Amino acid sequence: MYLVSILFASLAITPLVLKTFFPYFWKDALYFANLVRIFLKLVLRRRRKPLFLVLDRFLEQSVTHADRPFIVFENKTYSYLDTDRRSNKIANALQRHSKLRPGDTVALFMGNEPAFIFTWLALAKLGCPVAFLNHNIRSRSLLHCFNCCSAKLLIAAEELQEAVEEVLPSLREQGVCVYLMTKQCDTPGVEGFSDQVEEASDTPLPQALRSDITFKSPAIYIYTSGTTGLPKAAVITQNRLLVALAVLDSTGITPGDVIYLNLPLYHTAGFLIGFIGSIETGSTIILRRKFSASQFWDDCRKYNVTVVQYIGEVLRYLCNTPKRDNDREHKVRLAIGNGVRAEIWKEFLNRFGNIYVREFYASTEGNVGLINYTGKIGAIGRVNYLHRKLFPYALIKYDTERDEPIRDSTGLCVEAPKDETGLLVCKITDIAPFVGYASSQQTEKKRLRDVFQKGDLYFNSGDLLKIGRDNFIYFQDRVGDTFRWKGENVATTEVADILTLIDFVQEANVYGVQVNLTPNQVPGNLTTLIQVPVRSGLDLPGTWIKVRVRFTWYLD
Repeated sequence: MYLVSILFASLAITPLVLKTFFPYFWKDALYFANLVRIFLKLVLRRRRKPLFLVLDRFLEQSVTHADRPFIVFENKTYSYLDTDRRSNKIANALQRHSKLRPGDTVALFMGNEPAFIFTWLALAKLGCPVAFLNHNIRSRSLLHCFNCCSAKLLIAAEELQEAVEEVLPSLREQGVCVYLMTKQCDTPGVEGFSDQVEEASDTPLPQALRSDITFKSPAIYIYTSGTTGLPKAAVITQNRLLVALAVLDSTGITPGDVIYLNLPLYHTAGFLIGFIGSIETGSTIILRRKFSASQFWDDCRKYNVTVVQYIGEVLRYLCNTPKRDNDREHKVRLAIGNGVRAEIWKEFLNRFGNIYVREFYASTEGNVGLINYTGKIGAIGRVNYLHRKLFPYALIKYDTERDEPIRDSTGLCVEAPKDETGLLVCKITDIAPFVGYASSQQTEKKRLRDVFQKGDLYFNSGDLLKIGRDNFIYFQDRVGDTFRWKGENVATTEVADILTLIDFVQEANVYGVQVNLTPNQVPGNLTTLIQVPVRSGLDLPGTWIKVRVRFTWYLD
């Protein structure tokens, strides 16, 4: 009886001991279990025959939940079955009218609209990788991005016809076929494609078209600005796409959730997390053409949204809107994204209610991701034993002046201690591969050798983080010359390249500077200092002048 009493007493005080000395024990344990569940699901899917791809998961959902709303766009609703059939029509039209073959890359130049999703699914059914072109880019940048992935076909939205015509002479020289999502097009070299789609059959495509695909095959190309030069085409393999299915699933999202997707589909957050993640959970997507701060909460109320996404300063834009009496009247329970500052995080919760913010860290091409599963304000993740075993990452000391890792006398890198900023690197393994970019030269630049022992190989994230003594991880800065614009990293050299197109500008040196904004200022003002050596007209030839340029954009 004495021993039983001691046992019951021990069990009774265990929760108190854990809460006092290990306050995150249960959340760590839950994350640990969730990680194991997701890993086992991935392993089982990878063993399935024939090869199980993200497309197959979508086809499962279109059979199991045929009538469930999948995409809601501008008061039109498309069920999972509607989406399947519409993508079949596009795929059959391409098979009949184009010379496209399985394995050929297609460039998709389109904004946020259902046709983007239908077309990607169609090309996936044909076994074709797809390059997502940012619909905001023009001229030289557009042509550069198109050429990065050696695409044989360009499919563009009707409203982007003028942008296509700017680069059409170069495309025609390369023998590239251009389809415009319109009924008729009088521009030589551009074919209207909408009529062909409407006339096509919606019968399913044979699985044999995808028989040559492996997990290492490219599925999509997503462009990242990086830190220098023009955008780089990051290769997202079929395996990486399969892993992306788990992102929303890991946050507890269910088929009953309604996800508000206003981030660009051409980018990682919108496509991989919002769209691909919804395929796994069987949720409904509320698709918007672009983010609007003034209409955000009205849309959430109208469509009973339960999950929202954010990047960069999106939550700050919402906090800067005029306050309303109904700010807390909504069904949003979860916000998932990255790049929110601690003070904005607090303000967002105070104003809009008890919304669980899931801040994460990841990069399009990287082999490691972190997620703040505890909800601790300001952190991007937490050190977890199992996660670190699966993805062996570390923070190493970095010399920002010389722009290189600090090495000891043996030539190896030095791990940064807790509470000290370091460069995030992750070992390249079979579980954590680094595929890189369409350019092998750009890929090699992100590989770091001889990190902790001679001959080892790590992915260089280019990001500076800090691990606190409480084992939470905090983002500090990026290495290289970049600034944030509309939630994206932009290389200063990209801006410089555009400025040098001006006749009187011989050379430009662009660098970002921090801008402190008050809540009453227009969201998105960015000031950048630009050094310009002037040939003539403004000053003496060869004289350097310093110009302050303000970029202002309006989100409504």
